[in-house]
Amino acid sequence: MTITLDSLEPALSVRQVLTLERVLAGEPEVVAGAQHLDRPVRWVHVAEAADVGVMLTGGEMVLTTGVLLAGDEDKQAEYVRSLHRAEAAAVVLGLGRAFPAAPDVMRRAAERCGLPMVVLHRPFPFAELTEEVQSRLVRRKFAAVSLSEAVRTELTALITAGAPLQRLLDEVARHSACPVVVTNLAHRVLGTAGERPAVDDVLRDWERIARQAGGVEGDGWIRAELGGRGERWGRIVLCGYRGDTATGRLLADRAAEALVLHRMLAGGAACSWEEQSAQSLLTDLVSGVVPARQLLPRARAAGLPVNRRTFVPLVVRDGDPARLERLLRLLGLPGLVAELADGATAVLLSLPRDQDAGALAVHFATRLRTETGPEHTVVAAAEPRAAWDDVPTGLREAQHVADAVADSCAVLDLPPVVRLKDVHLRGLIRLLRDDPHVQSFAERELDGLLRETDEDLLSVLRTYLATGRNKSRTAQLHHVSRPALYRRLESIQARLGVDLDDFEQAASVHIALLAHDAQQQ
Repeated sequence: MTITLDSLEPALSVRQVLTLERVLAGEPEVVAGAQHLDRPVRWVHVAEAADVGVMLTGGEMVLTTGVLLAGDEDKQAEYVRSLHRAEAAAVVLGLGRAFPAAPDVMRRAAERCGLPMVVLHRPFPFAELTEEVQSRLVRRKFAAVSLSEAVRTELTALITAGAPLQRLLDEVARHSACPVVVTNLAHRVLGTAGERPAVDDVLRDWERIARQAGGVEGDGWIRAELGGRGERWGRIVLCGYRGDTATGRLLADRAAEALVLHRMLAGGAACSWEEQSAQSLLTDLVSGVVPARQLLPRARAAGLPVNRRTFVPLVVRDGDPARLERLLRLLGLPGLVAELADGATAVLLSLPRDQDAGALAVHFATRLRTETGPEHTVVAAAEPRAAWDDVPTGLREAQHVADAVADSCAVLDLPPVVRLKDVHLRGLIRLLRDDPHVQSFAERELDGLLRETDEDLLSVLRTYLATGRNKSRTAQLHHVSRPALYRRLESIQARLGVDLDDFEQAASVHIALLAHDAQQQ
């Protein structure tokens, strides 16, 4: 059975105890310390002794008739002071046996100490109150322990099954019924969970909340440190938790234990959480499923500067995300890196508006190609965007450019940064590749080669057309002699029934081949 916070008794504060039906029968009246009625009640204790404070450990609601205090104002004042020193939650005085009304000395002392003092105007069996409160407290503690074990068991099972960080956070958010945020020590958000509107509200004001979460807890902000062996590397924060603080801390601690275990089993790769966070954000931007404006709080909380910036969307083919991250740090370029599908990695640069975005993008690409080799790296870019809302379109444009040159980078003389204007016809064909008319055209034009699936001849044709029908260059790239190349070109022309020296026929075959290649990706 899954235990959620909905099944827990809420924490009993002094105010809540006074609203219990049995207590209301005694006609309670708060005569001092009314501003402290939200103190939690840990236990209920009946005590008449003047030195009762020595028997308390804190958080008790003390019930008394005052029979041993009547007639001695010094004892009355000391009684209240001893409760205050013992950090009692409140004192309840039953009127009738010793006092017909609240003694002024006790009331003034309680007010000075900030101790809630309540009098009961009607005779009231203290045993009924202790029984009611104690049973509720026991049920609450049992439920809290059950919750703790349930959360630990469920999170451990998820870790054992190899679940990602997000799945663990979703489970914590389900139990806590509030937004959950994981950060590094610099308050950069590594992961979130919870209802999306509530999470966005938290992230929208994250800088202030991060300072609050990093200090004292209050108003439902509960944190637990992440780390081990004397090293802290992050924290998990329950944002606006509505249950009692003790249960919230218990839940945060169980979640922290699970996250530390998750990291240990992953080899201690805390940076992978940052990568997952960036990947989730950039994937949502590229897909366009979530409006860019709704993703702005996540970007800001992830550490990306977004105010008065120029955004440069890049997509790198066959780029190692870790290498790209290191290069950004080395060059001092703020940005996010995330691996997309099919060997593509998105890089979103965020630059001050007074910097030359185009030149910095070229500098980044040149350094990358120097490290990896130009034959292994294609850096595609969209034009810089001044508005955050235009970033998704830019990322999709960069991805389109990267896809358009994916199969031809070995034969094209590409600039360090490839843009839409550099892919020409290839880019257009890429956009139209799913059109059935284009598919039929490609199959019809290439039928003579596709029927026998001669990949060698297709490869020669591809290179020959991509190099502008340069026979010397084609022979060099395929490591064959010119006579051997001529024989292959003759075979291609015979099978296709075309003359590749004729510009229009060669252009038609080139377009068909581009469409065929685009359909295979």
